[in-house]
Amino acid sequence: MKNNILIIEDHELTRFGLKTAFEDVEFIGTIYEADSAEKGLEIFENNDIQLIIMDLGLPNMNGIDATKKIRAINKDAKIVILTSHNDEKEVLNSIKAGANAYCSKEINPQRLVNVVQSVLDGAAWFDPSISHIVLKAATTTQSYEVSPKKTDYNLTTREAQILKLITEGYSNTDIANELLVSINTTKAHVASILQKLEVDDRLQAALKAIKNKIV
Repeated sequence: MKNNILIIEDHELTRFGLKTAFEDVEFIGTIYEADSAEKGLEIFENNDIQLIIMDLGLPNMNGIDATKKIRAINKDAKIVILTSHNDEKEVLNSIKAGANAYCSKEINPQRLVNVVQSVLDGAAWFDPSISHIVLKAATTTQSYEVSPKKTDYNLTTREAQILKLITEGYSNTDIANELLVSINTTKAHVASILQKLEVDDRLQAALKAIKNKIV
């Protein structure tokens, strides 16, 4: 299945680099571009787009506000934040706005492709460089409380191993490569982990694992 993506980035060179990284990717269809949030929203409303790569530092409307507006238009759209900023407030506000992933612009292009594929598959992902911010949020606020705390989640040794990798920002592909298992096996383990932790996605699983010291 081909997925259409929209790149919202005001720097032309960065936008060109992102488009080049995705041009020959098998699961990517049409690649749309916008140099502002306003143009991006117009393109999004008038085209069938599955995923948006969003810069935060956009002129006029910023990426967080644009993320909120896209969520209001279509709650099923996937949004990947790509930014050079790792400010705590921006990270948390991006997650609260509905971003599915938060990546540093220093990310390797192939790693970004893997993140996009993972997000399209329903996963959430955050850059390892912001783990300390997520950890602080998970341990000092109630914002990400996902269910009553308990001590035994009946995770297998392999599931606990995979959950730890999820908290470190590994995608399904990364986990499969790290553990030398198939992507389907990895997905099955992740699905089981989500069910046992009683959460909806990988980000909630990571936050719950950190907050409750599961791994």
